[in-house]
Amino acid sequence: MESRFNLVDNEIGAKFAKRFGNASLVIQQSSLPRSTQELVSLRASQINGCGFCVDLHTKDATAAGETAVRLHLVAAWRESTVFTEAERAALALAEEGTRLADAHQGVSDETWAQVRKHYDDEQIAALVSLVAQINAANRLGVIVRHPGGSYEPGMLANLSS
Repeated sequence: MESRFNLVDNEIGAKFAKRFGNASLVIQQSSLPRSTQELVSLRASQINGCGFCVDLHTKDATAAGETAVRLHLVAAWRESTVFTEAERAALALAEEGTRLADAHQGVSDETWAQVRKHYDDEQIAALVSLVAQINAANRLGVIVRHPGGSYEPGMLANLSS
């Protein structure tokens, strides 16, 4: 599979990528645990079928010390015992926030209550922003058919500088 288009190979795309990367830094530097950020990003990317983002978040999570077992089970997190209650709340929010077209209610009150139980306001702001941003990133990757497999951890660091 070859990419249809290189988004950062022109002035508009490069400017957008820099600002998009800067927005992601705000989330990365928040108090939301990095492991939760990667698990949420991976799950949304799996749902959306973005090969590049699945590759990126699997490799970045591994580089940050995430275990193979947890990464393998994130697609079946409801049927797994390796995630904390807080992580399960974040994964539920990620799924419901990603599958908006599939769910007439969007994010359920039950899921929201679990998120409120486990995260403070700053972390919730980061989590909601992360779900929105990873869904946008997935759409960019899917539209231009950016394939997975070639990502190396840290590769995107220069986009936000």
